[in-house]
Amino acid sequence: MHLSLLSILLAIAASLAAAVPAQSWSHKPSQVYETTDKLPLANEGNLQVHDPNIIIFDDIYYLFKGGINIPIFKSANMSGPWEKIGTVLNGDSIIDKGNRSRSWAPTTIEKDGTFYCYYTLSSPGSRNSAIGVATTTQLGSTWTDHGAIMNTGAGPGSDVYPYTITNAIDASFIMDQESGQAYLNYGSFWHDIWQVPLADDLLSVRNAEHPDAKQLTFLPHAKPKPEEGSWVSYHDGYYYAWFSHGKCCKFQNGFPKRGKEYSIRVGRSKNVRGPFSDKDGIRLLDGGGTVVYASNHGTVYAPGGLGVLPGSNDSTPDILYYHYLNTSIGFKDGQAQLGWNYLNYEDGWPVPRGGQNATSASPASIYTLPGWSSVTFFVGLWFCI
Repeated sequence: MHLSLLSILLAIAASLAAAVPAQSWSHKPSQVYETTDKLPLANEGNLQVHDPNIIIFDDIYYLFKGGINIPIFKSANMSGPWEKIGTVLNGDSIIDKGNRSRSWAPTTIEKDGTFYCYYTLSSPGSRNSAIGVATTTQLGSTWTDHGAIMNTGAGPGSDVYPYTITNAIDASFIMDQESGQAYLNYGSFWHDIWQVPLADDLLSVRNAEHPDAKQLTFLPHAKPKPEEGSWVSYHDGYYYAWFSHGKCCKFQNGFPKRGKEYSIRVGRSKNVRGPFSDKDGIRLLDGGGTVVYASNHGTVYAPGGLGVLPGSNDSTPDILYYHYLNTSIGFKDGQAQLGWNYLNYEDGWPVPRGGQNATSASPASIYTLPGWSSVTFFVGLWFCI
């Protein structure tokens, strides 16, 4: 009886495998998903989001994400529930580039009672990009769109170095702890990640015709050069240059080799301008970057598009947040989930902490094929037969 039932189950599994086109199995689950348990699971943010940006203001978390007019959400904590309170832009950006209604990768900061949201306009695979900025004095009210502060590919100032070789997307913000000088970090693929000083009003690049640009990361021997989504944080005397490395998106069209998907990497420096080096002493300009967070447990896949919320003391540690794909949900870009982890620092290097509301579901036995519904193999079922 038991053997007969097992034979039936095996026959069903074999028929399902035979029904799937051979190319769909070019990467088996064990090849695609990193099952390591050396990294903690993501704490669930309970919001679908790509390239999230989060600030804390008056003890409330505000989240900005790429989307129509840059949606804004608020919550009492990182795990939600999140309430949509409006958008940054009231309509299309005044920048005449890309999809003007759908901006990418916003970064918002507050300074002296004014909120500044830096946003990207571009199109996939293009260097014809711009970083714009909008401001408001009250979240949830009307923002003023000031237009582009940086163009690459075409547009005013795009003929100025290094805009002639870089890609104006994925802006982030850092201020020098000693001088108070503000800097904008940006870049993707084309000559990777750079940094320029901002003018005092934070609405333009200081000395726009001759920006004092510094390169932060580079992959000298790689084609392409998949480093983007930079963030610079400060902790205990060091500036940390974070970035996303690898393939970010469109996994429904096929998976890269394991380890070639998005992962979150970092280097550090005593100087806000670098040079930054990783834990092994390799400069980020020479292809370095210590992996802080990556795919794990067969559940978290391709984490990236990150930010770091600074803590105030040991009881409120820094928070690393990001988007990731939960393998039990799906791999479409619109299915990306908000994830986060508290950070410890070991010998001065950030290490994600587990345990706080961490995801407990393990879909190691579930594999969703491109274009198919979930096909579930109950690996442990035969123990019950």
